[in-house]
Amino acid sequence: MSLNFLSRSCNESFARTAISAFVAQLDPTIDELADIKTAVSEAVTNCIVHGYKTDIGKIYITSKIYSNGKITIQIKDRGCGIENVERAMEPLFTTGGSERSGLGFAVMQSFMDKIKVTSKVGKGTTVTLQKFIIRRTVKSEI
Repeated sequence: MSLNFLSRSCNESFARTAISAFVAQLDPTIDELADIKTAVSEAVTNCIVHGYKTDIGKIYITSKIYSNGKITIQIKDRGCGIENVERAMEPLFTTGGSERSGLGFAVMQSFMDKIKVTSKVGKGTTVTLQKFIIRRTVKSEI
């Protein structure tokens, strides 16, 4: 699944809803779905607030579902990039001023099984999220 949209704050909820609908085919629990939606929300918000600080640009999302229940979600911008990814991923570190908490990457890490961040200054940032949806078997009553 692929989609792209403008980096406007109103589109953060669009991204959450689109990913939610796509992941629904794996029959996730409410908690699993909430975790994914929260992580996507944080990644998209980072694109809007940090990637395109003063400009409007495009945000690109691609997502894949694998037969073993793994889902990958890649959220990409072509904004300003991150100078020091390791530092940016430290809890409470932010370049967004006093109104930002600096917990976006920490939240993503806590809700997903794996997160990878790549970035080049002046070229943009890509966040890849991965989660395994626990498959449940339904036992029929006899």
